[in-house]
Amino acid sequence: MKRLFLAAVLLASPAWATGNPTAAPPALSTGSVLFQGLLGLLIVLAAMMVFFWFMRRFSPGQTGAQGVVKVVGGVMLGTREKLVVVEVGDTWLLLGVGGGQVNALHSLPRPEGISAPAPHDPLSGFSDKLKEVLRRREG
Repeated sequence: MKRLFLAAVLLASPAWATGNPTAAPPALSTGSVLFQGLLGLLIVLAAMMVFFWFMRRFSPGQTGAQGVVKVVGGVMLGTREKLVVVEVGDTWLLLGVGGGQVNALHSLPRPEGISAPAPHDPLSGFSDKLKEVLRRREG
């Protein structure tokens, strides 16, 4: 069994394929090894970006900006408890959220003239402040 394994290793070695079993392995430069590592890293990062883009684009359960259920508002009652008002169609629901549970506390028809606020964009406040700072610098 050992002879069979040794023969397989010798036949698979690149030195045996060149016809010179005593040939030394080719010398590698530091630059080429660094380039190969960097290229491999870039390929992996690009593959991850494509994967996450597909997941975000085609993930089930996301229809529209917020879908059918829109959060109207909420208030924190404690470290883990809060009250949330959500709009489902023409109905507002008061939900108690806490301890891993969601309980419907009250439901009422949507008041006239009041609707759910637009989804909050966390970068909108930053862009407004940046525009204000640039205006002050220019004028």
